[in-house]
Amino acid sequence: MGNPVLGIKNLKKKFGDHEVLKDISFSVKKGEVVVVLGPSGCGKSTLLRCINALESIQGGEIFLDREKISGNVKNLHKIRQKIGMVFQSYDLFPHMNVLRNVTLAPEKAQHRPKEEVEKEAEELLHRVGLADKKDAYPRQLSGGQKQRAAIVRALCMHPEVMLFDEVTASLDPEMVREVLDVMLEMAKEGRTMVIVTHEMQFAKAVADRIIFMDQGNIIEEGSPKEFFEHPKTERARQFLNVFEFEA
Repeated sequence: MGNPVLGIKNLKKKFGDHEVLKDISFSVKKGEVVVVLGPSGCGKSTLLRCINALESIQGGEIFLDREKISGNVKNLHKIRQKIGMVFQSYDLFPHMNVLRNVTLAPEKAQHRPKEEVEKEAEELLHRVGLADKKDAYPRQLSGGQKQRAAIVRALCMHPEVMLFDEVTASLDPEMVREVLDVMLEMAKEGRTMVIVTHEMQFAKAVADRIIFMDQGNIIEEGSPKEFFEHPKTERARQFLNVFEFEA
């Protein structure tokens, strides 16, 4: 893995008087998969939203390729093109078919030729098993198919970093696997990813590094083997016991 592509330094985030993120610092190298774990309400999703400038921050700095991007309102649209984000709610446009959902942003925001974008979109849809759904509308798709379409939409923007926020949380159990398989394949391709998930087995399989958060702090971080087999803190041990995870 190469140099850090994403850097978070002393990040602070408040909602009113409630401090959600307390002096968070870490970096992500090019090609690295970092999985962020922790109990609900610990700040995981807020962290991703701050990285992608969907939330303002009250302190600290965020760097992409060593360039400070936090507070850079002027180039916000360019920053968001470099940091793709996939949400648990899909956020597909209901009045557009799958192909148009995928191609709209590259055409409009990046001014790329329609033919080029459609060719790439169709190739990506084929890779995630949605080639036959390109003309379907979101209402005609299962939850797993919608989420795979949302992943393809983000990939079509050629982001340097991909953020995944609990992308399987709203899926039926039988649909979870098909989405996780796509993400595992992306990890094998060397894509840089930061993933928030409650899927422990998936986290162990896909992560190069685990970051464990609680109450707005990073409690510990390390390799999946270290975290799941030899957690350093009592809080991490309690968390893993709740999931009844067997290493």
